[in-house]
Amino acid sequence: MHKLANQKLSGEQPLDLKSPDVGRKGLAVFFRIAARWTLDVPTQMVLLGIRSRSTYYRWRKLKNRSLKPDTLVRLSYIFGIYKALQILLPKADLADGWMHKPNTAPLFKGKSALDYMRGGQVADLRAVRRYLDSVIANDIADIS
Repeated sequence: MHKLANQKLSGEQPLDLKSPDVGRKGLAVFFRIAARWTLDVPTQMVLLGIRSRSTYYRWRKLKNRSLKPDTLVRLSYIFGIYKALQILLPKADLADGWMHKPNTAPLFKGKSALDYMRGGQVADLRAVRRYLDSVIANDIADIS
């Protein structure tokens, strides 16, 4: 049964995505993933969909803040990509390094997944997430 359905049945309140606490926690997870993937500041900004360095550094302080729906969607895709890599490549160094390696899959055209995601569009993140989900679903051993 869907998690939200379980929450309603058990009397718990559904998660309020506009909550500043959700924004703070989501950004905290993002910055941990960014460190694992060794992302520079400009790349982090692109993935988050922000242009202002001052906004980036305010967000790094991890104070409670509400995030726009676009940012929440971006975070969701990034978390899904991270999780999929953990499933496909259980050794952390391989999973984290995969983001930087050139990829022969048609989607990437020889570029790394990270280079592809630097396009900056939500659709770029979605495409990488879908690619990894399809690899998991089809039990494909080689994701290079």
